[in-house]
Amino acid sequence: MRTVAVLGGGIGGLAASYYLCKSPQVTKVILLEASSRFGGWLWSTRRSDGAVFEHGPRGIRPAGAVGSNTLNMVDDLGLGEEILPVSYSHVASRNRYLYVNGQLHKMPSGISGIVRTVPPFSRPLLLSVAAEILVNKTKNDDESVHSFVSRRLGKEVRLEGGVLSADHIISALPAKALSSVLPRSCQPLTQQLQDISSVTVAVVNLEYDGSILPVMGFGHLVPSSEDRGLLGVVYDSVPFPQHNRPDGQTTRLTVMMGGAWFQEEFGVPEAATAERLLSRATEAVRCHLGVTAAPSWSRVILHRDCIPQYYEGHFQRVESMRGFIKNNNLALSLTGSCYDGVSVNDVIFSGRTAVEELLGTVV
Repeated sequence: MRTVAVLGGGIGGLAASYYLCKSPQVTKVILLEASSRFGGWLWSTRRSDGAVFEHGPRGIRPAGAVGSNTLNMVDDLGLGEEILPVSYSHVASRNRYLYVNGQLHKMPSGISGIVRTVPPFSRPLLLSVAAEILVNKTKNDDESVHSFVSRRLGKEVRLEGGVLSADHIISALPAKALSSVLPRSCQPLTQQLQDISSVTVAVVNLEYDGSILPVMGFGHLVPSSEDRGLLGVVYDSVPFPQHNRPDGQTTRLTVMMGGAWFQEEFGVPEAATAERLLSRATEAVRCHLGVTAAPSWSRVILHRDCIPQYYEGHFQRVESMRGFIKNNNLALSLTGSCYDGVSVNDVIFSGRTAVEELLGTVV
């Protein structure tokens, strides 16, 4: 296995590239990303004054094998010093809320307690680590291609600038994106990939001057029975005060909206203007948290088709797809949130599993 091409530079593709680079069986890893940045849904903004705002996942729960795997990878990358720990006794671990009937209600400790102690670590850790760092482990990074159009899968990926030869391809692309580039001979696989749907989420980052929260905790969820447009609000300043700007007290919040009801509430993504989404987010903060002041800073990010939906029979469908690939001797592996779990831990572990199954050895 001399050359492996990885399609997609999100956390799944980066993780797969990282594990490939650990194996002496692989001579070259070529990571292909269509956009201008690596990291996928993991995306941070660091302002010039030092404040940090997360537009996607902002932490991990180190539960079980997948959580330990992530922490081991972070440690191997030399990023252990970058971990921001949140202990089980921290108010962000203990307090999580639901917004029901116009009020915040603290969730039972048994629900919020799922983030507590996990061997071999004595306390849970929440990470805020830039995913782009992983690409530094990729061999021959100068051969990374930032724009690709795949026309054929097998030993080649046909690019805008020519043809890339590879012994194997690991796809970390969204399922529907991969389905659009498969050849006609893969029609059964193409159809199954298209059956995996995803939903759109709007992420609105807000900063307020002063301490404006009526309660302290990780944040609150909003049931669809209460408001179909709102998913929840994260109180970013509580678990990660290190990301506040250093001068003056501020409160950072993230309002998440849409999901399965995005189109019903906001129309097609193209019609959802930043102004409308911002207005909805600030109104939610006013109603839910009693904040009457306007935010001093805001940013609206629209993540189209970012969260795959797992309906009944999902894992049987994934097993069938991988069976088709094996039975037809396709030089292709599937990894990422569309198949084996949507959390950051799941996606990283999926990348590792794909590499180990390809190479037939533990990495």
